[in-house]
Amino acid sequence: MRWTRRLRLCAAGLVTVSALFVPPTAQAAEPRDGQLTDLVNPFIGTANEGNTYPGAAVPFGMVQFSPDTGHKTGYDYSQNHIRGFSLVHLSGVGCALGGDLPVLPTTGDVTRTDYAAYQAGFSHHTEKASPGYYKAGLKTGIDAELTATARTGVQRYTFPATDKANVLLNAGQSLHRTVSTKVEILDDRTVRTAITGSGFCRATKPYTVYTLTRFDRPFTTSGTWNGDTVTEGSKESASTGGNGAFVRFDTTKDRTVEATTALSYVDAGGAAANLRSEGGRSFDAVRSEARRAWEDRLDDVRVQGGSDTSRRTFYSSLYRSFLAPNIGSDADGRYTGWDQKIHRVQGFTYYQNWSLWDTYRTQSQLLSLLAPREARDMAISVIRIGEESGWLPKWGYGTVETNIMTGDPVTPFLTNAYQQGLLKGYEDRAYRVLKKNADAVPPAGSPAVGREADKEYIADGYAPYIKGRPHTKLGDSDYDHGASVTLEYALSDAMLGAMARDLGHDADAARYAARAQNYRTVYDRSTGFFRARDASGAFAGPADPAKSVGFHEGTSWQYQWLVPQDLPGMVGLIGGRRTANVRLDSFFAYEQLLKDPAKTAREVWVNGPYAYYNADKYNPENEPDLIAPYTYLSTGQPWKTTDVVHAALTLFTDAPTGMTGNDDLGTMSAWNVLSSIGIFPVQPGDDTWGLSTPVFERVDLTLDPDYYPRGALTVMAPGTSGSDRYIQAALADGFSYGRTYLTTEALRGLRSLSFTVGPEPSDWGTSAEAAPPALK
Repeated sequence: MRWTRRLRLCAAGLVTVSALFVPPTAQAAEPRDGQLTDLVNPFIGTANEGNTYPGAAVPFGMVQFSPDTGHKTGYDYSQNHIRGFSLVHLSGVGCALGGDLPVLPTTGDVTRTDYAAYQAGFSHHTEKASPGYYKAGLKTGIDAELTATARTGVQRYTFPATDKANVLLNAGQSLHRTVSTKVEILDDRTVRTAITGSGFCRATKPYTVYTLTRFDRPFTTSGTWNGDTVTEGSKESASTGGNGAFVRFDTTKDRTVEATTALSYVDAGGAAANLRSEGGRSFDAVRSEARRAWEDRLDDVRVQGGSDTSRRTFYSSLYRSFLAPNIGSDADGRYTGWDQKIHRVQGFTYYQNWSLWDTYRTQSQLLSLLAPREARDMAISVIRIGEESGWLPKWGYGTVETNIMTGDPVTPFLTNAYQQGLLKGYEDRAYRVLKKNADAVPPAGSPAVGREADKEYIADGYAPYIKGRPHTKLGDSDYDHGASVTLEYALSDAMLGAMARDLGHDADAARYAARAQNYRTVYDRSTGFFRARDASGAFAGPADPAKSVGFHEGTSWQYQWLVPQDLPGMVGLIGGRRTANVRLDSFFAYEQLLKDPAKTAREVWVNGPYAYYNADKYNPENEPDLIAPYTYLSTGQPWKTTDVVHAALTLFTDAPTGMTGNDDLGTMSAWNVLSSIGIFPVQPGDDTWGLSTPVFERVDLTLDPDYYPRGALTVMAPGTSGSDRYIQAALADGFSYGRTYLTTEALRGLRSLSFTVGPEPSDWGTSAEAAPPALK
């Protein structure tokens, strides 16, 4: 592996640490009975377009059982009605997705079939959520509780005394577009559905989810609806519009009804197998098991020190980092591949839901550190997608490609898995699909877009920006964002070149390394910034880098630092360290930041959800410049990385508005976790981790000994605080360490990393040799 040839830990010097700048608060109390789940607030991010969900799930579970209030992605804290509790949600997506089979308890006659009409009011005063559990008191007098296993959602409803206690199972409405649905009442306890949907930002190829719901006691009556027509006694309904089923119970004596719903992306038999495997237990038993699963996961990271807010936001972020990707294979091992054929796993769990443009920068690295077994299976799943469908994914949902976002995010995702040692036995298979993805474009008959502008990029060194070019496939087009796509392709080429060199493909390695320098082709010397080029090669759009065109969800200001493969080269391109630092200081409004970090973060950096354009400042709400604060590690001013990172961390709070931007399947949450620990992946797709001052005085990481032989890592920063946040020195296993980065190989051999912190910057990490190296 390439990391065996990288810098070894013994060639080091000292490192210090500083703390998260937060307003003074009382110290956080220890979790009740040592329960870290008590520190998690699932409502964080449910307001201001964080788009998280508060419902019940287990780590990486197929099912995310959560309320839908009318917001496009499911739940919004500002809304006060629940339309139903549905099975599928993804944390922090930006478009409507999931919401399959919203279920709602009601009383009385069933006369309305639109869930916007029969929705139930609720109050946050009667709402509770914790990992694996959700409860809401509805204003109809019904209490609803949710919990989950990996492949089932378990519900418990406590009704008032009535002979008309209903549960509505709405197959025909969801967050995305429903294409067709079928509902069957199989017996007096069981309802089955098949739901075919399409969507997420734009239309996608249809996919089907199958459900099977088993109640804990017989219905007194039941029926179905089709459109607006409700038919009591009907056992089946199929529709391309709205349809569903209702079941009724007599709760005059026994007021509680429980049910388990199993989900499958394979077929009805898969849902039945999942119900047999994971159903049959009481609500309380499943809830306890879900809580234990989360406790075991969170317990791998123990922190000491920090404020109550920092601890709660940290563990809430850690929780969200483990919500996706999601199990896609059924209990019997079958899954539906992207070739729409049924396959069976052999020696691994199949995963799905790939927000790769987001997660390749933070979350995939966090999982490689804290959940390497699952991360390995996730990488193998992506390889299988490439082999079975012919092309690797860009943004995959369920069993289909959405083609949302641009560039080539799958390459750094897979090369990261390789560099972290997760692909043993799969190296050659991974390389084959990666090489095909890097050197060719999917044909017209494939639903995948892939590296759409690859032909021009390979021939001319850049992806052209072609405004108004007709889209030939569903999703986003690389031609709409030629400048940022060029930077993303070049990043991916660098990472693939390093892998090729390791595997002995020397000619390929040289070719990809040369292409990794293509970021230079979109550099405009007259402005000193990257700019889009049109098909003729001319620079396109306004020269003002804050008003640039051809950058996806950002401007040239945000994208100027997205050259992690060659920061020394990029810094030289714009005029050297001095010029780079002046520009970085302007970008981060550094002088204002020093006076008031939190105010600068909220009033200068953040301009509102989805405010991606016309800005010359850091945008901590979005992905393109997530790595940017760590650029100071390469310009000889590492203390400024800590200043910027800790200011950005003030945006994460213990409130519904406490998420900065969309969470994007754990991307922002993982940024919070890694930056709080002080170890961050500064070269996504490679094995380099940048260092900054931790938020906490001590962090104990429990690591898988099969991947990290020491089995644990302790990061310490005694006395770290808002005022004493500057690294003065560092010790790695007791030896002085002066570099601003570690490699994965070094992490594997490391037991402790200790920082000395103080109130003023020092010369630690300021030499040229201390900076993360460029990839060769």
